[in-house]
Amino acid sequence: MAWTVLLLRLLAYSSGADSQTVVVQEPSLSVSPGGKVTLTCGLSSGSVSSSNYPFRYQQILGQAPCTVIYNTKNRPSGIPDSFSGSISGNKVTLPITGAQPEDEADYSCALNMDSFYSNSIDRPTLIH
Repeated sequence: MAWTVLLLRLLAYSSGADSQTVVVQEPSLSVSPGGKVTLTCGLSSGSVSSSNYPFRYQQILGQAPCTVIYNTKNRPSGIPDSFSGSISGNKVTLPITGAQPEDEADYSCALNMDSFYSNSIDRPTLIH
């Protein structure tokens, strides 16, 4: 039986000297129950590194957003180990393994772009 697991929206944060650089991510993804899906987040120009302090957020419909990954690969307490983070190539990745119905949500990406830590937001990615 097919059903929606994740509604992903990727938010891009960019500002500073190169205001043309934006965060980019896939508009939508699908995953089957128990499956694995990998969300990616990159820059329109250049590479993502740990110095961008990547954050990933989850927002379940009707709830406030919560942090699922911070500083590239760290999980706050209470976040299951089915969520992980890493940098692969020039992008930050968010693999979700063993996807469950409760993982259906909007997922966002935040990257610090300058020493002032100011950010701008791009459209989220939709996973279903």
